[in-house]
Amino acid sequence: MSSNIRIPKICAQCGKDFIAYTTVTKCCSARCRKKFYKKKKTEEKIEAAGSIVIQKKEYIISKITGKEYLSISEVCELLSTSRMTLYRRIKAGDIKAGKLGSKTIIKRTEIEKLFI
Repeated sequence: MSSNIRIPKICAQCGKDFIAYTTVTKCCSARCRKKFYKKKKTEEKIEAAGSIVIQKKEYIISKITGKEYLSISEVCELLSTSRMTLYRRIKAGDIKAGKLGSKTIIKRTEIEKLFI
């Protein structure tokens, strides 16, 4: 069974006018259809990756919020700074840090003092 439907549409990929013979057609040619499909899949992957990064950051921050003492890497993650910047602030005396063996730890109240 074939139908005699002729629907004027605009290609979703290139923007040219064309006549569609079905109601679900979005592109004017096979070439445009392939490009459109690839573009759509790429956008889906980018969106999925972005949401994973946001979830990971939220998880790390929720894990850190319950601690009284934080490591250098946890403070860097919390403040979104580099390790060197944090070490410079410690050396300058802006942040007081202590050593626990070879590990440097910082009290949460010291981080909060930065924003007062």
